[in-house]
Amino acid sequence: MDSFKALVLDKVNDQTNLEIKQLTLDDLPEGEVTIKVKYSSVNFKDGIVAVQGQLVETTPLIPGIDLAGTVLDSKSDKYKTGDEVIVTSYRLGTGHSGGFSEVARVPADWVVPLPEGLTPKEAMILGTAGFTAALSVERLEDNGLTPKDGPVLVAGATGGVGSIAVNILANKGYKVTASTGKTQEEQYLKSIGAEHVINRNDIVDPEEAPLYEEKWAGAVDPVGGKTLQYILKTLKYGGSVATSGLTGGIEVSTTVIPFISRGVNLLGIDSVVCPMDKRLQVWDRLGSDLKPAELTGEIVNEISLEELPEVLGKIIQGQVRGRTIVKL
Repeated sequence: MDSFKALVLDKVNDQTNLEIKQLTLDDLPEGEVTIKVKYSSVNFKDGIVAVQGQLVETTPLIPGIDLAGTVLDSKSDKYKTGDEVIVTSYRLGTGHSGGFSEVARVPADWVVPLPEGLTPKEAMILGTAGFTAALSVERLEDNGLTPKDGPVLVAGATGGVGSIAVNILANKGYKVTASTGKTQEEQYLKSIGAEHVINRNDIVDPEEAPLYEEKWAGAVDPVGGKTLQYILKTLKYGGSVATSGLTGGIEVSTTVIPFISRGVNLLGIDSVVCPMDKRLQVWDRLGSDLKPAELTGEIVNEISLEELPEVLGKIIQGQVRGRTIVKL
C-alpha cells in the first residue's frame, strides 16, 4: 500500500488542528506489527485528545485508542501476515499514532488476537468502552455480586461503557437501573436491558449526610465526581462500585463511614495498562459469556473517516449515544 488516509492531529500556534491527510508507511511510528485497519471506534478519551488536545504526548499524531484489522507485515514471531487482530489502550492514540487511519504500526506487545466469537466490527463496537464495561462486571462478580443480591446501578448509561454494561448485566440476569441525563433515551435504555431508568440528577450527592438509604447491590460508574459520592453512600451492605471514568469530575468527597459501617468496596478499573494476561482473558469472555446481545441496531452508529471530526466534537458535548465505530 503506497499511501493511505488518516486523521492527523497537529498543533499550530498552540491551536489544535485536525485534518484528513494522505500518508505513506514512512509516516508511521516504529513498531513490529503493521496492520490494515478495518474499523476503529470513538471514545470520550478520543474527544479529549483530538478536540481538546489533552493527553497528547507528541504531535503530529493520529488519534484513535482502538483499532481492529489484519496484519500486513510482522517482525514478531507472534503474528503473521493475514492474522486478524485488535489493539486497544496503552499509548495508542495519545503518545503513539492510533486507529483513525487506514494503516497502523504498533508494538507487538500491544496486539491481541481477534477473540473467537467476534468479528473485527463487533470488536470495535466493544472497543475500550466494552473492555472497560466487561472489566467492571468481572470485578463486581469477583467481589461477590450475584443477581439475587438486588438491583445494580449503571451511571452514564447512554455512553459507551454504560450502554454495554447495561446490556451485559441484563443478559446475566441482573435487574439494572440506568441513570442518564437524556430523558428522551428511556426507550433506548430499556431496549438494551434496563429495567428502570432514572435521571442523573437523582444520583448526585448533595453532601448532606455520610450515608443514605441502602439501594444498590452494586454499581458501574464511568462518571466519577458527585455521582460516585452518592453511590458510595447508597450501596447495600457489602456492595461494590466499579469506577472507571471522570466525565462528572475528578473530585470525590467522602468519609470512611460507608466503608466501615456497611463494608462497601470501591473498585478502580484501569483499561490502559491492564496486564496482558487479564486483557486476553477479558477479551475472550467478550467473545463468549460476556458478549452483549445488542451489538447491532440502536447501540451502534457507523461512520466514515470524513464524518469523524464532527462526531469527536459531539462526544465531548455528551451528544453521542451508545457506540460509534469508524469504517476505514
